[in-house]
Amino acid sequence: MNKGDKMLKDNRIRVIIGHYGSGKTEFSINYAIKLAKEEKNVALADLDVVNPYFRSREKHGLLKEHGVKVVSSYVKGSGSDLPAVSGDVLGPLQDKSCNVVLDVGGDSMGARTLGRYKDYFIEGEYDMFCVVNGNRIETQTLEGVINHITSIEGTTRARVTGLINNTHLLRATTVDQILKGQELCRRVSQATKIPIKYTAVVESLIHQLPENIEGTIMPIKMIMREAWM
Repeated sequence: MNKGDKMLKDNRIRVIIGHYGSGKTEFSINYAIKLAKEEKNVALADLDVVNPYFRSREKHGLLKEHGVKVVSSYVKGSGSDLPAVSGDVLGPLQDKSCNVVLDVGGDSMGARTLGRYKDYFIEGEYDMFCVVNGNRIETQTLEGVINHITSIEGTTRARVTGLINNTHLLRATTVDQILKGQELCRRVSQATKIPIKYTAVVESLIHQLPENIEGTIMPIKMIMREAWM
C-alpha cells in the first residue's frame, strides 16, 4: 500500500473517465489539487458536456486558489452551459510543460468530446484512468465494468491505462465498501491486464485500511458535495 510517496507520477495528460455517480469529478478535483502541490503548471479541463450537475468548473475559485487553471464549456457572462467544449483546451494539451487533467463525461456519449483531441493521445504521453464505484448499478459487476471500459475505448480510440477504486456511499462509506471495490477492481484487472492505479478514500478512513490495499492511496475531501448533501 502506498499512502502518498511519489504520487501522481503519471503521464502528462491524464484523462479521467467513469460512469455517472462514480465520483469521477470529485476524484479529478482532488487529483488536480494534489498535483498542483507538486507541479507548477496544472490545468483541469471540464469536458463533461452531458451532465449539468456536479461539474468541476463549479469549483473554479477553489481550484484557482490551489494554482489549478480551469477550462470548461462555461462561457463567462452567459449564465449557462453550452453543449460544446472551449477551444482553450488545446492550449494545455499543446504546452509540453503543462500537466493536464481531463474530466470527461460519464459514458461513451459523453466521451465523444475526446474525439477531437485524439492526436494528443500518444502512447507514453497520456494516461486514461477509469473510476470504478462498485456500488453503482452499471459498474457493480465484472461484466459491467468491462463493458463500460470497452465502450469508452471504442468511442475515444484511446486505451484505459489504469483503474481507480472509488467504491463509496458518500459519507456512509465504510472500509468494507472499499474492500468490496478492491475485489471488483482486482477481478477487472486480472481479466483486462489493466493495473489498479489508485484507491480513493475519504480522509477519515485512511488509517483504518489494511496493508493489502492495491494502488496508491488518494485521500479525498468531499469538495463537490456540501455538508448537508
